[in-house]
Amino acid sequence: MNKESVVIKFAGDSGDGMQLAGSLFTDARAMWGNQIATFPDYPSEIRAPAGTVAGISGFQINIGSKGVNSPGDAPDVLVAMNPAALKANIHNLPPACTIITDRDAFTKNSIEKAGFKTDPFEDNSLSDFKVIAAPITSLTKKSLAHLGLDNKSIMRCKNMFTLGILYWLFGEPLDQTLAFFDHKFKKDPTIAEANKIALQTGCNYGENVDAVVSSMTIAPAKKTPGTYRNITGNQATAWGLLAAAEKVGRGLFLGTYPITPATDIFHELTKHKWNGIKIFQAEDEIAGICSAIGASFAGNLAVTTTSGPGMALKTEAIGLAVMTELPLVIVNVQRGGPSTGLPTKTEQSDLQQALYGRNGESPLVVISASTPADCFDWAFEAARIAVEHMTPVILLTESYIANGAEPMKIQKMADLPKIDVPNESDRENWAPYKRDAETLVRKWIEPGTKDFQHRIGGLEGEDVTGNVSYVPENHGKMIKLRADKIKRVADRIPLQRYKGKNADDLLVVGWGGQFGIVLGAVLRLQEEGKNIAFTSFNYIHPLPKNTEEIFSKFKQIVVCELNNGQFANYLRGQFPHIKFKQYNRVEGLPFKIKDLKAKFNELLESK
Repeated sequence: MNKESVVIKFAGDSGDGMQLAGSLFTDARAMWGNQIATFPDYPSEIRAPAGTVAGISGFQINIGSKGVNSPGDAPDVLVAMNPAALKANIHNLPPACTIITDRDAFTKNSIEKAGFKTDPFEDNSLSDFKVIAAPITSLTKKSLAHLGLDNKSIMRCKNMFTLGILYWLFGEPLDQTLAFFDHKFKKDPTIAEANKIALQTGCNYGENVDAVVSSMTIAPAKKTPGTYRNITGNQATAWGLLAAAEKVGRGLFLGTYPITPATDIFHELTKHKWNGIKIFQAEDEIAGICSAIGASFAGNLAVTTTSGPGMALKTEAIGLAVMTELPLVIVNVQRGGPSTGLPTKTEQSDLQQALYGRNGESPLVVISASTPADCFDWAFEAARIAVEHMTPVILLTESYIANGAEPMKIQKMADLPKIDVPNESDRENWAPYKRDAETLVRKWIEPGTKDFQHRIGGLEGEDVTGNVSYVPENHGKMIKLRADKIKRVADRIPLQRYKGKNADDLLVVGWGGQFGIVLGAVLRLQEEGKNIAFTSFNYIHPLPKNTEEIFSKFKQIVVCELNNGQFANYLRGQFPHIKFKQYNRVEGLPFKIKDLKAKFNELLESK
């Protein structure tokens, strides 16, 4: 059966290996050449109660030959390793969905623990679906009995048996995953062999149930020739920073404190210490950013990474970076809040914090990334702006794209933009805060450089000299200069673009990581002939210079975001004469295309 795209969801207890199985399947389909969008979703607890709906970990993937803008609203294929996984997802399954489950897991106790009143295999509640109820536990035990492994090690291979069924279902070769086992478990070949046998046995089982479910074929996507890598947003962010550091030519420093979901940026950069990267795992968030500010003063491209609660702790130090006018990249991988909130769930609720979360007048640049792969480009751009404009830059990503993955075309360093470092060579006329007439940017001088001795700090400095000053007029002048410098960044960023040049009724506005989902909803309505357009913002402060011009073309504007209206309120402050409608969700989950389409149709019909 040929299909253009298919949505698959792996679901099971936190110890069932659903994230690994999903990642291996993703890598295999990426190698095949499909378009891919993934959505890992798991509990905040390290090991949530087994067998309960609250403890279910999921990994959803949309694979297709074209038109893959999101991980999908609902799965066409559900892997449910136990009754709780089925219970957590059954309400969201479309008719004719294929369900692959472990029949052995449906005991009386596990069924009751999941919240079912009766066995779903016996009460006709699964009659609308195509079900492969494989005895996964017993067949895994039987196939591995000869290896002499303990029961716990054997049970860890159930996910590979299930993955084998999926590989059969999609005609996926086993070679790549078999090679992965040899590499991952090269120090324990028995474990490697166990996983390989389980995978092959699952694939063989699938071949014997082909009368129940037909196999599926998805053609490769058409792509620009090049080298591609399946990459998560956090990995792409790390790579973008590495590329920027090479362009700057001053070395990369990361000062950070581990926090979900930003820690993988730290982990990825740690793998590249051979390239001269300096990494400091600090004792807390404050030390992390302060070390980065010190590194920036010393002439490094400095970065600190965090999530919302960590940003709250970094606030005063961000103000110091604003006052000293030092380049600094601050990556905030947003998660659900407030406080500890939902550490493993996605949200876009730190925008106001990024824009205003500092004492005094502390303007800086705020940008956002849209997809896992383009985290590379926006991390690079954050570094470029930070260095060329001598300012802190906050890069907002979010858990949804940080942990999600998609194929990324590897760029050559020679093709990346140049980063102009504001060096100083005029020893006679130099001063610490002497500014470029056009950009208002001061020079970046490494301390100790002969004839360029200078002092900077957190106290208000005198214009040009940087000496401590309490003169009221000077403070007012410096406040205005720092604000004007940030406004002039708009002169050196691209104009805003939108999709739907012939539309004039409804403009859908988004920002950040919900780009693909919102775009998918708009494209479907455009295919139906609806009068609708879409624009998504990556440059948030300052906004692109033609933003108001675009807004003025439309009768209605609706802003979609995973918060209670932070970007909409920001836009109202920038353009008080324009009316902005809102569509908001704050549930720890990304938008669904069907919900967005319903809202947009409602607005189109309300006129």
